[in-house]
Amino acid sequence: MASPLILLTLTTLLFHLPSTLSQSAPAPGPAGPINITAILVGGGQFNSFRRLLNETRVLDQLPNQLNNSNQGMTIFAPTDNAFQNLPAGTLNGLSEEKKVKLVLYHVLPKFYSMDDLVTVSNPVPTQAGSSRGSLGLNFTGRASQVNVSTGVVETQINNALRKDFPLAVYVVDKVLLFQEDAPAPEGASSPPGTKPSAKAPSSPAADGDGATPSKNGGGRIVDMGMGLVGGLVLFCMAFL
Repeated sequence: MASPLILLTLTTLLFHLPSTLSQSAPAPGPAGPINITAILVGGGQFNSFRRLLNETRVLDQLPNQLNNSNQGMTIFAPTDNAFQNLPAGTLNGLSEEKKVKLVLYHVLPKFYSMDDLVTVSNPVPTQAGSSRGSLGLNFTGRASQVNVSTGVVETQINNALRKDFPLAVYVVDKVLLFQEDAPAPEGASSPPGTKPSAKAPSSPAADGDGATPSKNGGGRIVDMGMGLVGGLVLFCMAFL
C-alpha cells in the first residue's frame, strides 16, 4: 500500500503539470505580412513579371493595400514564356503610365477562388480601372478549367501559387493586354477599325476641244441665235 506522502507528492505534480507545459510551449504569434515577392520567386518562372512589378513600383503598394483591405486581392502572374512570346517592342513602346496600368490590369481588388471566378458577373473590375468596362476581365469555364479574356487575348488559368484568403495568385500563360496596348497588325497603314477615305468623284469627261458638255450646249445655242438674226437682216435688205 502506497504511503500517504507518496500519494500527496504525485497529486501535487499532476496538478502543476498543465501549467508547466503551457509555460514551456510559447503561444503562436500573429502571422507576418504576406510576401508577394517570395511567392513569385518560389514559383520559379516569374522573373519578368516580378521585374515589371519592381520597375513600376507597384510591388511597393500591393502589400500595404492588401493589409488594409478586408476584401483581399487576386493577382494573375504571367510566366516568363508569356513575356517572351510578346511581339518585339511591345513593352518598350509603352509609356511609364501605361506600364503601371498594364501591371494593375493583372490585379483584382478582391479575393476570388476558382469557384468564384466561374460564377462571377463579367466583366470583373481590375485595379487598372474602378468601373466595369474596357479595363475589366471576363471569366468562363468550370472550376477545373477557367479561362480569362481581355477582349484581345484569352488564356487558361493553369494553377495557383497561392489560393488562401486574403491573397490568391494564379498562373497565366499570356500577358493580359487590353485594347490600347495590343500591337497593331503587321502591314496595317491605319489603325484597326478605320475606313479608307472615300474617293472624290471624277469630273465629267471633256469633249475634244476641252469644253465640258454643258458649255458646248450653251455655245451651240448662241451660234443658232446669231444665225437667225443674220438671216432676218438679209431678208429685210431684199425688200429695200
